[in-house]
Amino acid sequence: MTSGIPTNLAPLLSALTGYTVVDLTVELAEGLPAAWPTHMPFQRKLFNWYGDAAGQIQPVTTSRGPYHTGWLTLDEHCGTHIDAPSHFIPPPDSGLPHAAEIGKVTVDQLNLEKMMGPAAVIDVRELNDTTGSGVSPEITPDHILAWETEHGELMPGEIVLFRADWDERYLPGAAGNGYAFDSFIMKQGSGWPTPGIPALELLLDRKVITVGVDGVSVGSAHDGAPPHQYGLARGMMYLELLANLKALPARGAYFIFLPLKIKGGSAGPGRAIALVPKG
Repeated sequence: MTSGIPTNLAPLLSALTGYTVVDLTVELAEGLPAAWPTHMPFQRKLFNWYGDAAGQIQPVTTSRGPYHTGWLTLDEHCGTHIDAPSHFIPPPDSGLPHAAEIGKVTVDQLNLEKMMGPAAVIDVRELNDTTGSGVSPEITPDHILAWETEHGELMPGEIVLFRADWDERYLPGAAGNGYAFDSFIMKQGSGWPTPGIPALELLLDRKVITVGVDGVSVGSAHDGAPPHQYGLARGMMYLELLANLKALPARGAYFIFLPLKIKGGSAGPGRAIALVPKG
């Protein structure tokens, strides 16, 4: 042990000084399009304040002591989150279509190690706004193969992040309708780019398990179920509503996501970060 630091931790701490922490998580607030358009919206309500305050629609009180706390309405798929197989795969004894043993796997059972790994950031911005009527443009194997031609073949265990910069549409109020509401509800304009099943097949061939998007879902605006049913049934993990992927290199960053441990949960919101080499 040197200067209070255990010797076995010294190499890790030394290595981490060469990296910058980049936040890849969307902010949660009322008025932001944090939840799926047809799900419970995010809310944060004040429960207790440091002192009483008049002039509110509802008075603020300090009846429980001089401290600040609030309560949340939080959908499991709200904000930056990861899907569990149980999100789209029913349990095997349900008798429902797509039922399988893996449908018993909920977010509290997911392997955290598979949410951490080298990031491969594939730029698909060229697909933005190339469709209409609420249809998502499809990320195809050609997009992945073109990236591999420039950066090398994907390796087992890499975490593939599709960068569309769709999070730039994650805006408050009516300005944020272009994030999900317009395409999914109103069937207007282009949906967010999403990987089609052929792209997911290629990723599985490369032994890539964890996939992330900076759009609303791995499923498309016009037909969200098939990519979920295909990938989650095969043990893939889907990270959705990521942000700031433009701050990452195509290769070289280390990705980390830690979800809330919700017993029986179909998904888990959490904090996504990347360690990016300095310089």
